[in-house]
Amino acid sequence: MPTRKLGKTGYLVKIFSLGGQSTLEQPGTDRESEEIINRAIDLGVNYIDTAAAYGNGISETYIGRVMKTRRNEVYLATKTHDRSYDGSMRLLDRSLKNLQTDHLDAWQIHNVRTKDDLDKIFSKDGVLKAMEKARNEGIVRFIGITGHMNPFVLAEAIRRYEFDTILMALNAADKHHNSFIENLLPIAVERNMGIIGMKIPARGRIFNDHGITNMSQAMRYVLTQPVSTVIVGIDTLQHLEENVSIAAHFKPMTKEELIEAENLTASYYKDASWFKYYW
Repeated sequence: MPTRKLGKTGYLVKIFSLGGQSTLEQPGTDRESEEIINRAIDLGVNYIDTAAAYGNGISETYIGRVMKTRRNEVYLATKTHDRSYDGSMRLLDRSLKNLQTDHLDAWQIHNVRTKDDLDKIFSKDGVLKAMEKARNEGIVRFIGITGHMNPFVLAEAIRRYEFDTILMALNAADKHHNSFIENLLPIAVERNMGIIGMKIPARGRIFNDHGITNMSQAMRYVLTQPVSTVIVGIDTLQHLEENVSIAAHFKPMTKEELIEAENLTASYYKDASWFKYYW
């Protein structure tokens, strides 16, 4: 697979990365999840994203069972959904135990949506203080922020603080409502952030008989944007193999192909952008 630089971190990341949802956050999928994680690393995937909230720690636990022996093969990122210093420090301790590691490559603020979120994050006893403490102590290498609802709130956040990475919603229906591509992506690029795209297939809702019909179209659209990598949740080993193959054979879309993909999603963009409306 091709690699790209993860912004100011300097890390060279493969353009397809493993997300910690789908099978990886479901109870009772221990064997399937570990097979997916191991196979992903075998195929060259070197960035794994999860969160304390995914399955209430289940995703981190499955990933941790593989990290026990393969930690040095990947860039490992998780998230805290707590906006406070104390709550986030407790989650960090739990995440490290679940992931069976003593350090994270990235610790990210999960799903930043509102100005109230920003007030809490930047308060004197907010999550950002916890992140800076963890970074200063060498527990966390880089600090990130994530969100899939409001590009304007995220834009304000990265103007106010020099985050290292940003995980944002990007897919072929993006430009029809609250566009991350138009309102957030250029700011992140200007700040040399590591940019990770998510919601590429929108849990399958990007696909339509009269619109985007396959994952190759969906992934090519996002990888043609100035992103470092994309994360996708995986259901099966076959699903993983197909996604890695698409990334391995990636060719950028032309301007005409990008416009065509956007036009194809115009009639069902609300369904394909459901995550912008979901709290």
